[in-house]
Amino acid sequence: MLFSRAFSRVSRIPRNTLFGCRWLISNRPDPQSDFILSSTSHFLGDSTRKVSGCREAYFWSLPALHGIRHQIHHQSSSIIEEQLDPFSLVADELSLIANKLRSMVIAEVPKLASAAEYFFKLGVEGKRFRPTVLLLMATALNVRLPEPLSDGVGDALTTELRTRQQCIAEITEMIHVASLLHDDVLDDADTRRGIGSLNAVMGNKLAVLAGDFLLSRACVALASLKNTEVVSLLATVVEHLVTGETMQMTTTSAQRCSLEYYMQKTYYKTASLISNSCKAIALLAGQTSEVAMLAFEYGKNLGLAFQLIDDVLDFTGTSTSLGKGSLSDIRHGIVTAPILFAMEEFPQLRAVVDQGFEKSSNVDIALEYLGKSRGIQRTRELAMKHADLAAATIDSLPESDDEDVRKSRRALLDLTQIVISRNK
Repeated sequence: MLFSRAFSRVSRIPRNTLFGCRWLISNRPDPQSDFILSSTSHFLGDSTRKVSGCREAYFWSLPALHGIRHQIHHQSSSIIEEQLDPFSLVADELSLIANKLRSMVIAEVPKLASAAEYFFKLGVEGKRFRPTVLLLMATALNVRLPEPLSDGVGDALTTELRTRQQCIAEITEMIHVASLLHDDVLDDADTRRGIGSLNAVMGNKLAVLAGDFLLSRACVALASLKNTEVVSLLATVVEHLVTGETMQMTTTSAQRCSLEYYMQKTYYKTASLISNSCKAIALLAGQTSEVAMLAFEYGKNLGLAFQLIDDVLDFTGTSTSLGKGSLSDIRHGIVTAPILFAMEEFPQLRAVVDQGFEKSSNVDIALEYLGKSRGIQRTRELAMKHADLAAATIDSLPESDDEDVRKSRRALLDLTQIVISRNK
């Protein structure tokens, strides 16, 4: 059964302050899941456990979180009952951002220009998941100006703020695509987003230079915001991307078999970009540190859930559905959560992992053990935990009666479910 134990207590906590916690969820600690969360808390900071100055005890022991998600979902969106498509809510802005990105990556040298725009061309922009999250977060954190201003001033300030927040979405997408270009070189990838990878089409050297060019354009856009805290956040993201990739390339045998190490690397490579970008959106809006941390926590947990499902799909998806080769991680010797969980059930798999996966026979053996284990299921369960943590942060935001704000928050909640139910 997917989740064998339910929460022992779910109690409603009154809001004594503007940012009071809404949920206290506790359960008898399970040694293994406590290890997962305590290790995650270790490398991501105490913010995993502390929300808006209120202590929330999350002792996850593979409980029935799916039901809790729907309870949170219902409490946050009692007025808005219709099904929302998160992507359609920001479709017009996504088109504007896509056009802006194409103009931002124009280069003087034709070959560099072709390389830099390779994944920004119409039809190959990808899911645009990160810009969607950030635009929805921008609306979800919208705060009306407290006092009437002179005619037109309020609208001008709102428009300027939105433009600056759109800039964060553009910067984030450029950093993301740059990381893909560099990753494909390191992994010697053949395909990306259903077409030939840039390194396969134009060569490794041009792919690396195109990635560097995108990072430089992101830096120029970031400097234009003239906000040192936001600059520091996004610069840290680039550092994390490099750190995470290096961790993946230089693992010891013990590190390759460590779930804690895997989660830390996953945060650096995937979740840091979303979490810090969400926090940047909040800071530009002048939100308090408590709200900014809630935005960060949403992005962090959504990013972790996203990557965990990615790791599942690497085993269960097809090359056509994924837009890249399936089984690519294990064939490159990268051990992900499904294999780590399978190894807990079948310790003899450790010897195969230590030998590496250069031999196709070792890949077959690992897949056989994985098929007999609950590795895929347990990875999905861990993804669901992080999706629920993301949903809980949205429910903890300051209350608002604004319809657009409520719709965007509902869409952010819906995204937590889309992430864990996707098949590509």
